[in-house]
Amino acid sequence: MINLTRPLVFLPLALAGLIAVVWLWPGPDRGKAPDTVTRQDPPPVTPQAAPPPSESKAPSALVGQAGAVPEQLPASLAGTSVPPGWAKVDAHGDLIPTQALRQMFEYFLSALGEESLPQLVARIEQALSVLEEPARSQALTTLGAYLDYKLAVSDLEAGYGGAADALEMQRRMEEIHALRRTWLDSATAEAFFAQDEAIDRFQVEKLRITRNSDLTDQQRQAALAQAEADLPEPLRRARRETRRFADYERARQELANDPAALQAWRQQAFGAETAERLAVLEQEQDDWARRWQAYSRERETLMASGLAGPELETALERLRNQRFDEQERIRAQALDSIR
Repeated sequence: MINLTRPLVFLPLALAGLIAVVWLWPGPDRGKAPDTVTRQDPPPVTPQAAPPPSESKAPSALVGQAGAVPEQLPASLAGTSVPPGWAKVDAHGDLIPTQALRQMFEYFLSALGEESLPQLVARIEQALSVLEEPARSQALTTLGAYLDYKLAVSDLEAGYGGAADALEMQRRMEEIHALRRTWLDSATAEAFFAQDEAIDRFQVEKLRITRNSDLTDQQRQAALAQAEADLPEPLRRARRETRRFADYERARQELANDPAALQAWRQQAFGAETAERLAVLEQEQDDWARRWQAYSRERETLMASGLAGPELETALERLRNQRFDEQERIRAQALDSIR
């Protein structure tokens, strides 16, 4: 089975969206950063991938064999939309691989378990149908290669032992980096994973610096600042915004009982306009939380009432209609489906 982690894409945090760019931590198909690292560079890495999957096992065999697409989205995708910006082509009509294309693949694959892999592949093919040739065929080929890569990296990680020293952990990370270029052409691998791999290198360097007992505190801070400066600008910006959000969360906790002081902090940190929008959003979040808690208590009462299946579902739908507006009902139903 392809190894995937299902993000809660149906619960975007509007508050964070105003003031923070999500820090792109390693995805589910990547090795963990080592606990310790050495100054010694690891030997050249050859990916220890399993041989290409047999035709019956290869997920790529599903591409081009799509069946009917279910009308209703999986519950975890209800109320969400496909990530934009992935349908890029050049002047000749050839596909331009982008990180957005990988995000589109993962958007649908995140629902694996709610729907079968063939169903999700069919959904991706349906999305790709907006492309003209030759981009459409190129995107389908990329999808097949990406699915086979996901299976291969899952097989690779399954063969790892438990504990590992720093050099072994770094080797595992490099193996996965190389494996990407085994299954995907270099341009696609770079487009899909460049930011992830920059983060990998930063994390390794960060751990090397923090574990280096020969450095003074001042030298360590300077080295960490330099390591961050070496990141691509979008990632540096993301880290700055993440720190701002962390500072804001601390201020919210410390000033929870002093709304005036918290609003003054917002205005100083983000400006008057953003501060006002944040205050409104927090009020909406608090209001949702209160109504969700009340709904949850009433739902538990209904669940314990002994109502039969259809009657219970009718009662739950009536309760959602009483507590929430149309958009909120989609969110509530999706949350109910994963309890």
